[in-house]
Amino acid sequence: MFRQIQPSALVLCVLSLLTFAHCACADANWPQFRGPDARGVAEGNGLPDRWSATENVAWKADIPGRGWSSPIVWGSRVFLTTVVNQGQSEAPKKGLYLGGNRKDAPESIHQWKVLCLDLETGQVVWERQVHEGKPPSSTHIKNSYASETPVTDGERVYAYFGNVGVWCFDFEGNQVWSKEIAPHKTSSGWGTASSPVLHENRLYIQNDNEEDSYLLACDKLTGEEVWRVPREEDGNWCTPFIWTNEQRTEIVASGSKMVRSYDLEGNVLWSLQGMSGITIATPYACDGLLYISSGYVMDKKRPVYAIRPGASGDISLTEGQTSNQWIAWSLPQAAPYNPSTLVYEELLYVLYDYESIACFNARDGAVVYAAQKLPEGRSFTASPWACGDKVFCLNEDGITFVIKAGSTFEVLGTNPLEEDDMVLATPAIAGDRLLIRTSARLYCIRNSAG
Repeated sequence: MFRQIQPSALVLCVLSLLTFAHCACADANWPQFRGPDARGVAEGNGLPDRWSATENVAWKADIPGRGWSSPIVWGSRVFLTTVVNQGQSEAPKKGLYLGGNRKDAPESIHQWKVLCLDLETGQVVWERQVHEGKPPSSTHIKNSYASETPVTDGERVYAYFGNVGVWCFDFEGNQVWSKEIAPHKTSSGWGTASSPVLHENRLYIQNDNEEDSYLLACDKLTGEEVWRVPREEDGNWCTPFIWTNEQRTEIVASGSKMVRSYDLEGNVLWSLQGMSGITIATPYACDGLLYISSGYVMDKKRPVYAIRPGASGDISLTEGQTSNQWIAWSLPQAAPYNPSTLVYEELLYVLYDYESIACFNARDGAVVYAAQKLPEGRSFTASPWACGDKVFCLNEDGITFVIKAGSTFEVLGTNPLEEDDMVLATPAIAGDRLLIRTSARLYCIRNSAG
């Protein structure tokens, strides 16, 4: 005999199921570089904290060509980009960037591609070649021609290749539109890497180069240019950040000479001087503060800033200042070079490019623990991520250091991949799965009991 369910209880049950389904779906989506809010933080405790090239590997797929773009995920689809050299590619080198400049672009034919894989199996769902030809510019030996992470709104995927163009596909692999991007000289010939971002019906691209820097807004449905504003910055590799705070929504674009924040029509809201000579890290926000870092290793200025919402005009610090009306706090020599910083459970973690990590109070910048050496950490380019009271740091050798989150430094374990796996790309998280892109393949890491 069935028990009769009261209407109110039935409604609550349905709402609970819908809420659960929504949360599960949201948790499984990683639509852009460093995730939904560009912070690199995943909710829940289902993510593995132990793996190797064989242990807790749901699947691994060989990826043709070279690309340091991160994978992104929506539902059962994984998207990533790559460029295949039809000639002979020079192998990338781990460690120091010195000696890696390449003055001339290669003469061989390259193929620019967008790939879609099935999250459950790793099988290629579709592959689209968007461009073929000789590269229009050189890159540093450690860069690639597919270093910009794509972005998705759950209906379409937008793949941007610097100095070539941007392409929009639906989830079935049908091209919706494309837009050519004129090539420009990059700083020291190092190539491009700034990823696109989405907000409502617009796609935003930050293109800082040595000839004609600009911030571009395109209609995401058609690719038509909505506006373009010039920037005074030279070459940078920063991804812009859409900051929706208690007062407004703004576009934060870091740069070596100056950080500028724009409204949604391209008007400058505020600016900040005082960055290092090269800026790479992506801005992000947490608990009402915006975090910006710039840490070129050869510069004495390597600042981290925490900025309050509502700023206007020039908010730069004067000599000797570490805070003002809009800058809650700053640390003049704390920033990493390549990785973005990480705020997790009110602590800010700084993963340095060479073997160490430090921790600060995210609200006031106070030192929690000074730089601690990671055992055989070597070089780091990928940004750290956090989940389940743990912080993860992946080095260029493909070894992930699992660190206990909190005020005491403790390495809980190390997770190596194969010896030929070089890693510069920041991983993606899809529910209880971790996606790690290496120079040769894409790993899907998942607890074997999952």
